[in-house]
Amino acid sequence: MHNFEANYNKILETLQLNIDESNFITQRRKPKLSDIELIAIDLTAEYMGVDSEHQLFRDLQSTRFFNLIDRTVYNRRKRGLVNHIKKIRVILSEKFNQFEDYFVVDSMPLEACKLSRSSRSKICKEHFHSAPDRGFCASQQMHFYGYKLHAVCSVQGVFKSLDISKASVHDIHYLKDIKQQLSNCVLLGDKGYLSKSYQIDLFETAKINHYGLKIHSF
Repeated sequence: MHNFEANYNKILETLQLNIDESNFITQRRKPKLSDIELIAIDLTAEYMGVDSEHQLFRDLQSTRFFNLIDRTVYNRRKRGLVNHIKKIRVILSEKFNQFEDYFVVDSMPLEACKLSRSSRSKICKEHFHSAPDRGFCASQQMHFYGYKLHAVCSVQGVFKSLDISKASVHDIHYLKDIKQQLSNCVLLGDKGYLSKSYQIDLFETAKINHYGLKIHSF
């Protein structure tokens, strides 16, 4: 797992250069791993495509981290750091994108279950405003049941913002929030984001030049 430790060291160094604090949550006993080190492990796992906590701790057995934290403690502390991790992502995004003039907006379907099971599914149906529904993905020519993930990233691939909506929400409505996040730049999107009124509003309120591009499939 030399690659894990090498990537961890680079990520931790980047965090320490941009984040002043090492611990965000006060604990009675000083932990062997600081909060920033735990976050670095979590981000390293994401970077390397390790999407299972079980797999992560199996991989960590051959590293210096294995005896530093128990899996249960890691999971509990990581849940407690969720809001701090979000803030760190925003700080790093602002840092990496501060000289960017071009951004790309797009969306993708997040299926909660197959359409055939949607009427029986109870996933996230406790509240109407957060419940999944049916939508259509034009790029994949498919109907689906769930949500939409909306994202804005720089042309270098650094995400500026992420948001989730019901599947039925048209892509164009996400542009309402973008003028609160960007200014003085060029925004590129596919033809699903074409709207003369939105283009005028984005330019007049935030000096955002918005272009809808026709994407061809081959």
